[in-house]
Amino acid sequence: MSLTEKQCTPCQGGIDPMTREQAQSYLAEVPGWTLSDDATRITRRFKTGDFAAAQTVANQAGEVAEDQDHHPEITFGYGYCEVEIFTHAIGGLHENDFIFAAKVNEAVDA
Repeated sequence: MSLTEKQCTPCQGGIDPMTREQAQSYLAEVPGWTLSDDATRITRRFKTGDFAAAQTVANQAGEVAEDQDHHPEITFGYGYCEVEIFTHAIGGLHENDFIFAAKVNEAVDA
């Protein structure tokens, strides 16, 4: 099953975050996203033509976040929108983060 077909499930903590190796294998399924140096977050910077387009990307990412009950960091300005995600409850990455990333890619690319 592809990541876009899955739904984020609530993570209450009590589990270890993904290892760097696990995160890197999931990264192959979410083009454009990068892994942080400490392997605890993934980020994608969307380049846009202007401020309005950047705001549209931010809104699309926000809609996915609401739908998936996820809480990304979203910043945008003229020509860009950056989305950063990790699972707060475990202080690192979980499959949910990659599900969210795949769904954002799908929403923005649609």
